[in-house]
Amino acid sequence: MTDDHHIPLSPDFGEQFEREQRPPCQLYLISPPRFDPGFPEQLKAALDGGSVAAFQLRLKGVEDFEVLRAGEVLKPILAAYDVALIVNDRADLAKQLTADGVHLGQGDGSVAEARKLLGRDAQIGVTCHDSRHLAMEASEAGADYVAFGAFYPTTTKDTTHRPDPSLLTWWTTISGTPCVAIGGIAPDNAAPLVAAGADFLAVSGAVWSHRQGPGAGVAAFSALLTEGSAR
Repeated sequence: MTDDHHIPLSPDFGEQFEREQRPPCQLYLISPPRFDPGFPEQLKAALDGGSVAAFQLRLKGVEDFEVLRAGEVLKPILAAYDVALIVNDRADLAKQLTADGVHLGQGDGSVAEARKLLGRDAQIGVTCHDSRHLAMEASEAGADYVAFGAFYPTTTKDTTHRPDPSLLTWWTTISGTPCVAIGGIAPDNAAPLVAAGADFLAVSGAVWSHRQGPGAGVAAFSALLTEGSAR
């Protein structure tokens, strides 16, 4: 099957239809790729900076026990701020941590398998790159959100897909399943994604590497999202 992302969407696609009102865009934090002893305090500082809906634990190239150890340390912090804990890639580790959910890449198993393991209340997200077809498949399979990106260049991971913001508009026009925008998102480039219809902004480096600290990074996004919701 030829994927549909080769067929461009019109930038004014959404203007042709009346879209339903959706909740304001929210922040979805992603962890740095390594967990160090000082990170719990960084996380607290970030969460003190403004509202965060979810936190994804995404540690790369580490043993399972390191993911579990980090998760156990961070769970009570996230619970105190009412932030959902999402584990990247591994539904089995999410189960062991009694996390709120899992984020699945295209090679990380099916939504059905994760749902069977984690239960009906788990939040299951799926990476869909820049593909309308993958997003529709994920939604039909029962995913709780779909993630599109990378919208901008990023140093967090290697990316080959670069969707246009119109993809977010298309998705929020045809589907009620929430969508996450990811990839190189910072306070100074996020506004077009919010305007296009992103339900969540997934961010990492723009918060953890913020020159004034992670709390200031979250605060900058909070100001942007508050402004966007007031329009």
